[in-house]
Amino acid sequence: IYVVDDEPMLLELASVILEPLGYTLETFRDAESALRAFKTAEPPPALLVTDYAMHEMTGMEFIEACRKIRPQQKALLVSGTVGEDIFRDNPVKPDRFLAKPYQAKQLIDAVEAVLAD
Repeated sequence: IYVVDDEPMLLELASVILEPLGYTLETFRDAESALRAFKTAEPPPALLVTDYAMHEMTGMEFIEACRKIRPQQKALLVSGTVGEDIFRDNPVKPDRFLAKPYQAKQLIDAVEAVLAD
């Protein structure tokens, strides 16, 4: 699972929540470095968990760039600044949306739901 967020504390939080459940995480502080890693990843990550509001590229732009490479890529968009209406008119949509702040169980449920689809 790739976790992309420009707040280091939230990357750490995702690791603390998901790694004990057996998930392997790679964390990135910006979408550009995550996209570079994604382009060469074999196998690709099972899931992208990305924040919406980041400096150079939004989470939606990151998901769109990844899906140009792998159209079936699963993605969970997380945000404390926007709601689901941000992608309503966009042809590219995340598989799930999770509002910040979230509880550990909400993140776990969202990750498990996307991976089960």
